[in-house]
Amino acid sequence: MAESFGEDAERYDRTRPRYPEALVRRIVDACPGPDVLDVGCGTGIVARQFRAAGCTVLGVEPDARMAGLARRSGIATEVARWEEWDPAGRTFDAVVSGQAWHWIDPVEGAVQAARVLRPGGLLALFWNVPELPVEVMEAFAAVFERVVPDSPFDFRALSGGALTGYARLLDKVAEGIGGTGRFGGPEQWRCAWEWSYTRDAWLAQMPTFGPLTRLPKPQLEQVLDGAGAAVDALGGTFTARYTTMAVGASLLPG
Repeated sequence: MAESFGEDAERYDRTRPRYPEALVRRIVDACPGPDVLDVGCGTGIVARQFRAAGCTVLGVEPDARMAGLARRSGIATEVARWEEWDPAGRTFDAVVSGQAWHWIDPVEGAVQAARVLRPGGLLALFWNVPELPVEVMEAFAAVFERVVPDSPFDFRALSGGALTGYARLLDKVAEGIGGTGRFGGPEQWRCAWEWSYTRDAWLAQMPTFGPLTRLPKPQLEQVLDGAGAAVDALGGTFTARYTTMAVGASLLPG
């Protein structure tokens, strides 16, 4: 699944939500300098936000299709798995990763970050976690279960239980960071915000969800039809509540 998002990289870049400016600013303000390395940079969504905040950004991305789109937006990007990437002696003031660190070994990934960070440099990892209206999520989950009955994914969790699941993920990530012995105590923080979707905007984003990226077209269309009907029943729009969850730690001296 981690390698499937590049199958429609332009859709991913166009429809995926961005990250709160307050989060970007908090990370930038905590860095000792402007040089940022974006791990799992995808199409460059995170990298462009940090560039707009005055940073110089290099991306590392395992999918050449995603990396190609990032480069077209002006983000220098190298194709490699993070754990295997060769920094060639380069160092950075921050290592960041948006919506990607769960694909990375939590200990090996943190060890690699420690290798490339300058003294006092910041490792900051974050995820957008949506909470959708029950009506939208129930309709989506029901049609997905009917069309893909053997899937292990429970989309109903996105209507209320996603924060608990991501909290466990962040605890695991923080444990990996702490296990290196190279960082100060990891801190976690959250930023709440909302985003309104039209029917078309929501259906455009749905094919970028991991369990849907490789569905055959007839099955995908059935899922989208069911989801679209739920949005229609709400008047053609709905508001999703998002929480951006982050964990960060600074490299210790020595």
